[in-house]
Amino acid sequence: MEIDLDEFLPHRDHMRLVEKVLAVDAKSATTESIVNDTWPLCDKDAVRSLVIIELVAQTASICVGWKTKLQDPSSEGGRGWLVGIKNASFVRDKIPLNARIITRVITDFSFENYTGIVGTAETDASLIGEVQLQVMQSETDSVIVRK
Repeated sequence: MEIDLDEFLPHRDHMRLVEKVLAVDAKSATTESIVNDTWPLCDKDAVRSLVIIELVAQTASICVGWKTKLQDPSSEGGRGWLVGIKNASFVRDKIPLNARIITRVITDFSFENYTGIVGTAETDASLIGEVQLQVMQSETDSVIVRK
């Protein structure tokens, strides 16, 4: 599936972990990532599994952004999020370099600009982590600063 990641992810350079969208619709998304030594939390030959939280968040951004684009093609996709981690569990402590990670997210619920996301990450068809996110999407791209 050919999708312009710049349209759905504000991340650039070493912070963009998702490399390819395998599937996406208004309720779910599946992405592919290859672990490399430029990733955050990398120490020589592996990354800490905590990075799965970011993989789920980026995959969720594609899913929610896709739904937003379907409803309003002129929208900015999945930008302007506040994310809370409701739950996260990891099967292993580290993921080796060059591992292919498949991340899947499903929208658990959605109400106005609040969405619950359930995500999993696997490598070699083995589960390596599960994450539940709570996402608030801003209604505008502007940020209000109060003094």
